[in-house]
Amino acid sequence: MMEEQQIKVHAIINPISGVGSKRKIPKMIEEVFSKDKADLTISFTEYAGHASELTCRAIDAGANTILAVGGDGTVNEVAKSMLFSEAVLGIIPKGSGNGLARELHIPMDVKRALEVIVKGRVSAIDSCKADDRVFFCTCGVGFDAAVSQKFANEKHRGSLTYIKNTVEEYLSYKPEVYELMIDNRTIQEKAFLVACANASQYGNNAFIAPHANIQDGQMNITILSPFTPLDIAPLAIQLFTRQIDRNSKIKSFKGQDITIVRQKPGVMHLDGEPVKAGREIHLSVMPQSLKVYIPDTVSFTEEVYHLFGEVTRFFDKRLPYIFR
Repeated sequence: MMEEQQIKVHAIINPISGVGSKRKIPKMIEEVFSKDKADLTISFTEYAGHASELTCRAIDAGANTILAVGGDGTVNEVAKSMLFSEAVLGIIPKGSGNGLARELHIPMDVKRALEVIVKGRVSAIDSCKADDRVFFCTCGVGFDAAVSQKFANEKHRGSLTYIKNTVEEYLSYKPEVYELMIDNRTIQEKAFLVACANASQYGNNAFIAPHANIQDGQMNITILSPFTPLDIAPLAIQLFTRQIDRNSKIKSFKGQDITIVRQKPGVMHLDGEPVKAGREIHLSVMPQSLKVYIPDTVSFTEEVYHLFGEVTRFFDKRLPYIFR
């Protein structure tokens, strides 16, 4: 990437996204881009929505590479402000879920993520809208939206916390009847959740739509029917092992234009962030609308290394906290 052209880089950093975000990470970014004499600017976000403002200013100033350093919220703010522009997004994941980064096989390690930006390739991916709100991975109503609202208030996040919240929410949640218009097809289902996926996962490698493709111009719709306590364990295991579509409680569809009608207004989630929405929600795909740096190749060794890291973190020191 660097050999082809000198670039104008603007790094947008969420300073509360992890240890080192204020000092160590900016220094690493400076070291990488100074080697190629790139025009580099580094900014720190100060409030919700600031990342979007900084991105718009950077593009207006001629930046052709925007680095988003933070979690899914920061990445979403930056990415949605880059849609249909010539600027390319570079992701340095520092959040808890890191849904888009994981979907694109971007390493969780800062140094390796920077290598993707320097040595990787540019690819165009789809984005989606739900009532004019942009998302990149998943949008959901019902049970998963309620879980996301609960998860958003947690101090400690991760796979175990997500499972804990899922179990707790199940004890009080009541399924609803949904009417879905998927392209020219109408479906009515009583469901615990309806997830519309541009990417295969929520984040944290929780694969709600294992066969979704972020570049195919379509969304994968996953409907989870009401289930019993005995179904929780297999569903959780299948969610994290990319096999949930094999469960008999799951129905799957694909479409470009989707309308969800539910019984009453309530919460929906966009890439894990809970927001209020009405009874009727309209969703659509914006194909090939965002340019992003991705690894040139993803080797089998890297995939095994990544999986080992995820399993290790799953059983790390947070385990006692989750169940106390």
